[in-house]
Amino acid sequence: MKKYLILIPIYNDRESLSKLIENINLEVKDLDSEISIIVVNDASSQQIIDNYQHTENINSIEIINMKENRGHARCIASGLKYIFEKKEFDYVIPMDGDGEDRPEEIRNFIQLAEQSNEKTIVGERTKRSENLFFKFCYLAHKILTLVFTGQSIKFGNFTCLTKATIEKMLKEKATWNSFSGSLTKIEKDLLSIPSIRGTRYFGPSKMSFFNLLKHSLAIISVFRKTVLIRSALFIVFYILLIKSNASIITSLPLFLLLIMIYSISNLALRENLDEFDKSLENINNIDKIK
Repeated sequence: MKKYLILIPIYNDRESLSKLIENINLEVKDLDSEISIIVVNDASSQQIIDNYQHTENINSIEIINMKENRGHARCIASGLKYIFEKKEFDYVIPMDGDGEDRPEEIRNFIQLAEQSNEKTIVGERTKRSENLFFKFCYLAHKILTLVFTGQSIKFGNFTCLTKATIEKMLKEKATWNSFSGSLTKIEKDLLSIPSIRGTRYFGPSKMSFFNLLKHSLAIISVFRKTVLIRSALFIVFYILLIKSNASIITSLPLFLLLIMIYSISNLALRENLDEFDKSLENINNIDKIK
């Protein structure tokens, strides 16, 4: 029987976490697999532990309470390191704790994993539930990433990772900054399943325009060498194109490009393998719920 660990980063979203665990318990019923849950509480300011009433189909539940809030990507990275060093498992499924990663798709991951000859699987977004403006921004993010990195990244952290993939991610400093960027960098042979972005169980989405922009630039920063080469080629070509028509307006794309290069250079400084290696020192305590 294969062992699947579901890794859930959480920050101040107790109601959603409680409902998610209940829905996971419902969705994994009758699966011939051992399902456990590890929650990484990213130093929430509110009480995270709840009265989890329906967990009969889940083997175990642990909540890792962190001392300092370090953000979503680092929360997942720390969880992967903890699992790899402390747990027996075959696959890890990271997913958001607010319902936007739909628990009914866990079964799809597991069914494909059983036939995949130990390949990592990603949930490729086929439909999103956000408003039109956010969908437009997300499309722009995908186009921008493709143009400047040559990578078409259509997935987030909702994936099914093999032990071999996790070992590679723990050696890659980009994991400390961008989950999907790091996974794309270290794994070229990924399987995919269609994944619909769900709606939050409670409250508005935490993915603002600014957070989406930061998320996009963090992914792009993983491939900064390619970005710099493509940017240099674009600058040369664009200067030749506008040299007889140069003005503040025609120069605007160059200014925006320079701002982007500056931003991804700053974000790339977040890639710190030493901090990543010491990330478990940020654990305050662990609550074993089941």
